[in-house]
Amino acid sequence: MQNIPVKKLPHFKDMELPTYATSGSAGMDLRAAVEVPVTIDPGERKMIPTGLAIAVPQGFVGQLCSRSGLASKNGVVVLCAPGLVDSDYRGEVMVTLLNTDKRSPFVVNHGERIAQLMITPVFQPQWHEVDELTPTERGENGHGSTGAA
Repeated sequence: MQNIPVKKLPHFKDMELPTYATSGSAGMDLRAAVEVPVTIDPGERKMIPTGLAIAVPQGFVGQLCSRSGLASKNGVVVLCAPGLVDSDYRGEVMVTLLNTDKRSPFVVNHGERIAQLMITPVFQPQWHEVDELTPTERGENGHGSTGAA
């Protein structure tokens, strides 16, 4: 288990640190550290503070992902998912939420679970330029080509 330094910012207030909901969860729930409720109108996006700054270890990245319940029930998703928290970033973790619902605004309250954070390894390859790539069964067939009869 890797320990990750975390700094609680003043607006984090009384919230608990991110936790895994179950022993099999891949992501930890992140909560909104808003001073007052924030309304996200249909089609609108807003950056929501988490009240946390973290030091992701070198060789890893924090990935900000949508919460499935928030997406399916309210149409609220993390924009540009997964959002990335690089290992050299030390500022506040912010989550950009997008309200995809066409009719209803969504209100974000202090302490509400708004996203999931996954800490995953990063592979940084070195490019090796070649004249030809090794052939595969799929080849250059693109979008929608696998499994098509």
